[in-house]
Amino acid sequence: MRPQVVTTGIVLSRRDYQEADRIISVLMPDQGKISLIAKGVRRPKSKLAAGIELFSVSELTYLPGRSDLKTLISSRLIQHYGNIVKDIKRTMLGYEFLKALSKVIEETAGGEYFDLLQHGLAGLDNFDIPIEVVETWFNIHLLDMTGHAPNLRTDSNGAALEPGKTYIFSFDEMTFAPGSEGQPTTDLIKYLRMAHVSTTPALLAQVQAAEELRAIALQMTKSMLKYTLRV
Repeated sequence: MRPQVVTTGIVLSRRDYQEADRIISVLMPDQGKISLIAKGVRRPKSKLAAGIELFSVSELTYLPGRSDLKTLISSRLIQHYGNIVKDIKRTMLGYEFLKALSKVIEETAGGEYFDLLQHGLAGLDNFDIPIEVVETWFNIHLLDMTGHAPNLRTDSNGAALEPGKTYIFSFDEMTFAPGSEGQPTTDLIKYLRMAHVSTTPALLAQVQAAEELRAIALQMTKSMLKYTLRV
């Protein structure tokens, strides 16, 4: 008899299969991304359904198989970030987080991606944290994990970034280049640095920053993701 595997996971995507089954893609801290088939989960009395909700962390037990598709045999909800679906903007951003990770991570993704998603969902669940702060935090850390982090220490010539100077950001090099036609970027660079070192969105939310600066940082990190990862 094949040994059961018990682990923790966050569902990235779900799709209906046959009459009552569902195939789910799950991100796990110890095994990366795997696919599971939840048999009969769409039936009204299925015991699997509650444990594979989106925006949740669950304990999952499955049977490994010879194919890439494993069989889910039990699920238990550990943490459900239910506040996310109470706000349409947070709900849509939550879907974007799931979609982005589904696209960029490999089957052998490390636990840091699981932590990124869990902290991102927790941030969206907390209405005291501005949504733009959560998204900027998620973006900068996803860039870092995929090897596309912007250079926030030196300019395109290798010189240290200096307060008061004007810079233009180069998406090709993911660094700031000196330029008289650029904009003062001292506060922006400081904020992006804080986003990078903050381990959770809640910590970044404690950084004092004007709404305009937060908006600029968000738009910049979104542009970085589109340019480098096409997400």
